[in-house]
Amino acid sequence: MKKFKTKNFPTANEISSELKYERNKIRFRRIIKSSVYALVLVAAIAVLIATLVLPVLQISGTSMEPTLNNGEIVVLFKTTKLERGDLCGFSYSNKILIKRVIGLPGDYIAIDEEGNVFVNNKKIDEPYITEKGLGECDIEFPYQVPENEFFLMGDHRSTSIDSRSTVIGCIPQDQIIGKIFLKVWPLSDISIID
Repeated sequence: MKKFKTKNFPTANEISSELKYERNKIRFRRIIKSSVYALVLVAAIAVLIATLVLPVLQISGTSMEPTLNNGEIVVLFKTTKLERGDLCGFSYSNKILIKRVIGLPGDYIAIDEEGNVFVNNKKIDEPYITEKGLGECDIEFPYQVPENEFFLMGDHRSTSIDSRSTVIGCIPQDQIIGKIFLKVWPLSDISIID
């Protein structure tokens, strides 16, 4: 008589344990997959918000000192509705520049030899500048701001090249990207900008 070798079949507990392991593995893969999808979705929404509604910019240069310094990071709110005194970003030669709104469409601008700025024959209060100056200026005063354009100036008047120069001139409304409303970097200087 022949002896047959018997195979060791898994027990019910071993089968149950193996099934549980496989189910957990499948569930883990689903969780990882859904987490990756969620992260991609959040990143895509963040990019859309950052480009369409709230662009984030790093300040480069000294033309807005002391209000904004080189290396600081600010957030713009996309709008073309600006008021005198607002800080705004605008598109110029494939760059985004930051300046302050001094004159609105139709305003008359004048700057005297001492650097005092007059809008519609009234001297404006400029607590945000530390040093007055005429800076680089090749336009004749009084100057009327054209319709649908803004007269913009940097806060550091001696170094800023802005609407006082025909190189830049007044900025058409369709080149305005938005108003700066928040400084986010450095963290110690986080503030809302009026």
